[in-house]
Amino acid sequence: MKFVSLFPIALAALTPIASNAQTRGGVDNSIAARRLSYEKIAGYEPNSKVTDHNAIDLDQNEMMLLISDKTEDSFRAALKVFQEGGHSKSYAEVTVPGLTTSISKKTALSVSFNGTTIKGKAYADYAGGTAGGIVKFQYATGDIQESYVDCQVGGLPIDKQNYVGCLPESGNLKVDTGTEEFPYTYSQKENNKNGRTISKFSTSAQEKMGDCATCPYSEYNKFRIYYGVPNYADHWVTQALLGLKTQFTGPSGTPDFGDYGLVGRGEAAKKGSAYMAVYMYVIREFEDAIDDCKKNCINCNDDPVHAWDEGVAFYTGTKEGQTGADSGKLLHALADKRCQNYATCGAEGGSRTGISKLNYDLFGKFASGQYHLLQGNCAAATTIKNDIVSMMPIPLIQGTLRYSYKVDKLGGGEKEKAEGATFAAAVLPILYECDVDAAKIVSDNMMVGASTTSHAAVKAAFESQYVCMKISCTDIGSLMLSEGVIYEGAEACIDAGVTAPSGSSSSSNKGLAIGLGVTAAFVGIFGLFI
Repeated sequence: MKFVSLFPIALAALTPIASNAQTRGGVDNSIAARRLSYEKIAGYEPNSKVTDHNAIDLDQNEMMLLISDKTEDSFRAALKVFQEGGHSKSYAEVTVPGLTTSISKKTALSVSFNGTTIKGKAYADYAGGTAGGIVKFQYATGDIQESYVDCQVGGLPIDKQNYVGCLPESGNLKVDTGTEEFPYTYSQKENNKNGRTISKFSTSAQEKMGDCATCPYSEYNKFRIYYGVPNYADHWVTQALLGLKTQFTGPSGTPDFGDYGLVGRGEAAKKGSAYMAVYMYVIREFEDAIDDCKKNCINCNDDPVHAWDEGVAFYTGTKEGQTGADSGKLLHALADKRCQNYATCGAEGGSRTGISKLNYDLFGKFASGQYHLLQGNCAAATTIKNDIVSMMPIPLIQGTLRYSYKVDKLGGGEKEKAEGATFAAAVLPILYECDVDAAKIVSDNMMVGASTTSHAAVKAAFESQYVCMKISCTDIGSLMLSEGVIYEGAEACIDAGVTAPSGSSSSSNKGLAIGLGVTAAFVGIFGLFI
């Protein structure tokens, strides 16, 4: 049985409920009473419906499939999916010339034909008599992930489009606030779109992470400063797919994807999409949850628990299944891949198989954060959010170190260089915030067009800032050649206050691995009581 699925029960027993003086006036019992049961997300039990959000990984998956074809045409098709989506927040843009009544956002809408009723809601506010009569009909979504929505078009390739549950091209639109029906028309192929795309995670960043009432969010601001533009992730992916030079204006410089062929550009695009664009939006949802909590927004649309659930959904995706044992495409999957390379798998770490220790720890904190939000304990939830943000870069650092080793020591070519460059791009702003010189060392060795790569220099630069980044040597682990054998020069550093095992050089790797595993076990157990 997965550790994370038991966490809410253990947490409820261990964590005292905050008093009303600490919360929003006794909301805890009423919220708990109306909690519904939703399908788990890799062991996490959402308290709200987020099947539509969870499906963003299907866009990432389609991008990866198209990129694997390695043609300019397939790259343009991947860019279309990146920008226009296909699987999340599907809506039909219909023309209703005779609309005489105003429609408020989220008002229930429906269309009946052939004995079937397609349900939805208004995407925005619409005034009666609006010029052109354009109304966006957002399709209703279900609680079951496998059948959450049956209209998937957007920017998907023709052979991947699904029209089964789409509106017919003409019919009568019923507004559930009245009895009148309004004739509409639209094109199924041209006007079925998506309001949530991976590109929009980045292009909306300034509005949602830079200009909100409590903005700028600190983690986002590191990236905005480093790259000099708010839509850095969208720009990275777009320029990679087009093979163009970036136009960043910050300390990052201007990587030129014209230096790569299709292989390198593809690696930069697909990793930038998941590990830069989705990554930051996960953090945005957790920040949004805290904002909602602090402004007493327990019953509004973007309530704190729903926003928190959205963050977990974006971190994980549908392909992880309900247990997390399946193979996904987003950040959950990355942590599980890197733990195999660094022997940081398992609830206590030290293993090279199974779910990563990072995911065990994060999902414990996901459940704990949800619990405190349900209680209205904003301070406790904020502490947990900060912990999550500090932990999320771990596999990005592991990825940067791994590919620096491959390029430096193992003859890695364009593929490995591009992977390393993108992992570095996803974590360099955090390192830069800690130490400008350390970030420059990593960038000089890893970025697109780097003339040489020194794994030792990259490793030392990161390790010099682990304390600032609030991670440990144990979190990163050692780059493993095989079971019990570490690549020479890729041993884990030793955390301050931890005595190195005797013979802890590369000639005695088992001792080092065991020592790290014990430390990880302590950290994992202690984490239950935070």
